[in-house]
Amino acid sequence: MPHVEPLRAEQIRDPELLALMARAEELGVPDALFTRILAHVPGHAKAFLNALLVSHSQGNVDHRLKEIIRIQLARFAGDAYFGALRSRKAMAAGLDEASIDAGCGDYDDDPRYSEAERVALRYADQMYLDPRKVDAAFYDEMKRHYSEAQIMELGGFIALHYGMQVFMRALDARPLGTVDA
Repeated sequence: MPHVEPLRAEQIRDPELLALMARAEELGVPDALFTRILAHVPGHAKAFLNALLVSHSQGNVDHRLKEIIRIQLARFAGDAYFGALRSRKAMAAGLDEASIDAGCGDYDDDPRYSEAERVALRYADQMYLDPRKVDAAFYDEMKRHYSEAQIMELGGFIALHYGMQVFMRALDARPLGTVDA
């Protein structure tokens, strides 16, 4: 059980929040635990969940790539909650665990990733591991593969998702239906 008691599902009555929760359920990320914890403050819950869903499942960057980045960041953050969840949309589009593991590991030498995908994966790991390396030269490299709008989409996605992952780790949250080891 996380350090903050999630609300019971029947305690959440805000129609907008319930609709966002249904969208998250369809995607598979996050599961209901995240929104039941955030629902203590419905306005924040709606804003955070909407931003999370938009950044993850919409935009002009491939959803499978964003799913790998999301999991890569969760592993960096030591977040068991987001690290265990999988996007149904990404898995239906052909993403598999081997590709996730490769994207979270030595992706630079993995032939399954294009040069553009490697740069995006490096963007995520460098924003976390050594943000000083995300400099003008790095952005010039990004611009060889992505529009400025896509770069901002990726940057915002990385910042938002990593922050939420650190938050869930701090709460000691685990996906619904899992048992603590």
